[in-house]
Amino acid sequence: MKKETIAVDMDDVLADAYGRIIEMFEKEHGVQLDKEWMKGKPYREAFPGDQLEVAQSYPHQEDFFDHLEVFPDSQRVMGELYERYDVYIVSAAMEYPFSLKPKRDWLAQHFPFIHWKRIVLCGDKSIIKTDYLIDDHAYNLETFSGHPIIYTALHNHNESRFERMNNWNEIANKFL
Repeated sequence: MKKETIAVDMDDVLADAYGRIIEMFEKEHGVQLDKEWMKGKPYREAFPGDQLEVAQSYPHQEDFFDHLEVFPDSQRVMGELYERYDVYIVSAAMEYPFSLKPKRDWLAQHFPFIHWKRIVLCGDKSIIKTDYLIDDHAYNLETFSGHPIIYTALHNHNESRFERMNNWNEIANKFL
């Protein structure tokens, strides 16, 4: 029997990339950002003016992806999903070309059971043809032909067009 397929985004679904951007920004500028105020705001509104350019520069730094925190319960749930479904990691890594090796290394460290053949580092996720896509960006879900699921992130709180998962326990409840 053919297993159902699930594509899972890396940044802000498995790894807290936005949290790392906020952490770096706060450290560099000696400020504390109001995360409640930032909820639901796209990056250009959450980081107005010159701040946006600064915030967008962090993922271009060579060691950015080395320091991403793993979201709670993601390792356990991904391990269980991996046994029951054909699971793929799909990350739009081409925007940050030097991130290819750091992303692969991060996945190998935190999700060592994921075979390299199940990692897709791409640019445009519309080519992905799985049954499900779990992603934090609506623009990736808009062009997806399967069942789109939005994973809650600071920037997408106001998005209501897709089924929403707020944490990895909710994903476990849906799929396991």
